[in-house]
Amino acid sequence: MMVTYDGLFTPGSYRPMRYTFLIWVMVIVGGSGNNFGAILGGFAVWFLWIEAAPIALFLINFLTSGLEETNAFRVHLINSIPYFRYLMMGIGLLLIMRYRPRGILPEKIKHV
Repeated sequence: MMVTYDGLFTPGSYRPMRYTFLIWVMVIVGGSGNNFGAILGGFAVWFLWIEAAPIALFLINFLTSGLEETNAFRVHLINSIPYFRYLMMGIGLLLIMRYRPRGILPEKIKHV
């Protein structure tokens, strides 16, 4: 499946963050005992992954609006925007694990 997705699969091109960790985060966020929850978690994590960079750019521009465009701190933050994805994934996973440990849509418990 990975070859059809990427076109080429070599040991050097394998990225655990993309192929393993992100999938587990999607399932954990949605709820591992519920198929619909896992799909919902997949969409939620995908949306957060895609929108993390624009959100980070907006926040950095807002918080550093008083600084000059060439300020070293501002330039460093703007150059570090790709890493905000990992930060947001970590914070999101921590919040879900703390406040909803069974996921967004947990498995329904059947009483017999």
